[in-house]
Amino acid sequence: MNGHRQPVIVLDAVGKTYATGAQEVEALRGISLRIDHGEFVAIVGPSGSGKSTLMHILGCLDVATTGTLVLAGEPVDTLDEDRLADIRNRDIGFVFQQFNLLAHVSACRNVELPLVYAGVEPAERREQALAALDHVGLADRAEHRPGELSGGQQQRVAVARALVTEPALLLADEPTGNLDSSSSRDVLGLFADLHRAGRTIVLITHERDIAERAERILHIRDGQLHEHGALAGAGLRVAR
Repeated sequence: MNGHRQPVIVLDAVGKTYATGAQEVEALRGISLRIDHGEFVAIVGPSGSGKSTLMHILGCLDVATTGTLVLAGEPVDTLDEDRLADIRNRDIGFVFQQFNLLAHVSACRNVELPLVYAGVEPAERREQALAALDHVGLADRAEHRPGELSGGQQQRVAVARALVTEPALLLADEPTGNLDSSSSRDVLGLFADLHRAGRTIVLITHERDIAERAERILHIRDGQLHEHGALAGAGLRVAR
């Protein structure tokens, strides 16, 4: 643990309620959570457990109904949409089940995209994108389009794109969901390498064997977090 550094994520009593017609659905119930720099955390739960809602809040794609989120030392609950967009682009690297690559441009151009949004100059963008592709073992595929790459290689491009801004958090939502078993092992091995290099990773999955690759496993059921039998919302750190 790097106790002298601010945690990457602090959730305090976060709840999320959705209105569906005349009814309200409580998707998250008083979740408190701290994730420190360099941790690899898996959040595992079945469909309808609240894990997608939690992922959206952690990724600043949605806002909590109650409670607070502090990301990389910054409270995000009161920020406007432009500022949230900046945080999503700069501080969070997203890896999704669908690779979300642009089919008509090269791997390198796909990796450059967050830097385009950040206003980085073209020469510097390319240099950083090539370095990110090299980091995931795809320097020799930089000019290939997604259709010329395997599923595992496409997900590696997506990981490189997520890493290119040097984000505080890598947030992976079912990253092996569209991969065969060999490609899944390859991508999970990449996450393990990134963790050893000090990256902070949160992996969302419904598969226990995928979650077991992480350093910590949190279970979400009925909108509440559990770790080692302890409730996240019970005033515990949800920590070791």
